[in-house]
Amino acid sequence: MAFTSTKKALLAVGLVWLGVMFCLWFRDTVHLDRLLELTQRSQNNDSPPQSGKFEAKAFQMARFNKTKLEQDDVVHVCITSDENTLGGMVALINSIDQNTHHPIMFHLVVDQNSLTHIKTWLEGSRLHDIMYEVIAFQEEWVRGKVKMNYARYYFPQLFPDLHGRIVFIDDDSIVQGDVYDLFKMTIKPDHWATFAEDCTGSAKRITMMQNHYADYIDFKNKHVQELGISPTECAFNTGVYVTDLDLWRKHNITEKLEKWLVLNTQEEVYGNEKGGGGSQPPMMLVFYKKYTPLDPSWNVRNLGIGRGNMFTKSFLQQAKLLHWSGRVKPWDRSAQHSYFWDKYFIKDRTEKFVPIRKS
Repeated sequence: MAFTSTKKALLAVGLVWLGVMFCLWFRDTVHLDRLLELTQRSQNNDSPPQSGKFEAKAFQMARFNKTKLEQDDVVHVCITSDENTLGGMVALINSIDQNTHHPIMFHLVVDQNSLTHIKTWLEGSRLHDIMYEVIAFQEEWVRGKVKMNYARYYFPQLFPDLHGRIVFIDDDSIVQGDVYDLFKMTIKPDHWATFAEDCTGSAKRITMMQNHYADYIDFKNKHVQELGISPTECAFNTGVYVTDLDLWRKHNITEKLEKWLVLNTQEEVYGNEKGGGGSQPPMMLVFYKKYTPLDPSWNVRNLGIGRGNMFTKSFLQQAKLLHWSGRVKPWDRSAQHSYFWDKYFIKDRTEKFVPIRKS
């Protein structure tokens, strides 16, 4: 009798085990079928294939051709860099790749000297299977100004086949949150982009910082006065933003930005490198009253303004994006909180880019 009871118990355990294994197999099969479905789309594209990775929550990994993913399937991230900051681009890509649970397409813009370097760096690292494209910035577009931070003006021209939303992030940043949440944030219907305001969130904690339009723009200029902007209007940071490239094209935003670039060479509007860089003031003028404020945790900035600890380690651990805006970059010897950046940096095997650390 006891033997029969034991057999029944073993049989019951076996049935339960089979049931659990079937559920797990069925769940993974559904996700795998979804991945296979994605790879079978858009068969008429003749461009050379590029491989990529989609990390699903059900522990499935698959590689795709980037041309076979529909726009809604992909988070598009644009990053610009040059030979002096290329390690920042790599660390930023790595941080996004590790913390985002959706397919990401990286659109990378570098100077001509860095084109081969960045490809070699990525292909020889754990990032070899990300989806990305990389192109060299056309420096003649900015009339001799050889500064990569102007490249953010030209994404519609740099990537003519890219439509819809993109996320732009400065290369002196790392992402600790899921960038999909940033990509999908609500933007007001009459607005063209999102930016983090300098009068709210962590930026408000810092004294002696430039927080208003008057800190960046010369309000004695008649063209500025015609806009009717208050000098005390809260400034915003252009190092992180979400925009729609179709809206950008529709409203001729690049042309509007270029107007201020040209005007500033003829008369004082915002000066040379005044207020944190030549590329920011034109965006503040063009996007005035046309942007939705960004959640401050998506641009915890000013980590590069100098020595000292303005933020606690626990506060920075909770931030979704850390931005070393300012003169000191996270790969510099005197950078504060560089340990957050170091965990995402991938060594350059060519040793052209080596972070400077205290001995």
